[in-house]
Amino acid sequence: MEPAELPLLDSAQATPPPERADAARNRAKILAAAAELFTTRDPRTVTMDDIAKAAGVGRGTLYRRYPDAGSIAVALLDQHERELQEQLLRGAPPLGPGAPPAARLAAFYTAMLELLGTHANLILGAETGGARFRTGAYQFWRVHVRSLLTEAGVPEPESLVDVLLAPLAAEVYRHQRERGLTPAQIDAALRQLADGVIGCATNGSD
Repeated sequence: MEPAELPLLDSAQATPPPERADAARNRAKILAAAAELFTTRDPRTVTMDDIAKAAGVGRGTLYRRYPDAGSIAVALLDQHERELQEQLLRGAPPLGPGAPPAARLAAFYTAMLELLGTHANLILGAETGGARFRTGAYQFWRVHVRSLLTEAGVPEPESLVDVLLAPLAAEVYRHQRERGLTPAQIDAALRQLADGVIGCATNGSD
């Protein structure tokens, strides 16, 4: 069973207060401009000045809503990550509840690789400078993986959580792709990892 309290899915965040029409227009312009910049450039080089200029808004308007470029990347990723979180909580197995822990971890890896394949630049922008570990999404993934390890009876699950999430860093994924590995090859390796860590623990408890 998944923990009852998980980041990014609480009702307060899911239903933000209404925003003024001009603020909504500015937000849309900022997100559209940032999405274009993150897609066409190395996201680690995109600055707040770049985004303000591309969006046609003042620096004050930009900084009132977002503290840095990474937070804009996080906002752009938010809906995609929420959809995956919903599947983990209430979707069909093996991604959702009802499958053995090793199968669920393997399915999670596959889903995350799909997210990386489509939005690697955005994820890299959100993770720049160690920000990865501070995002609500990463905390959600940590809780999910830890719950699978605990369910499988893996000793000291906390020590393995970040290890199992490390291969999903955008920089790691991009490096593997640049070396010529296909998404299918990366997926197969991560499925081996899931079976090796959780599968062995489960078999040892039989």
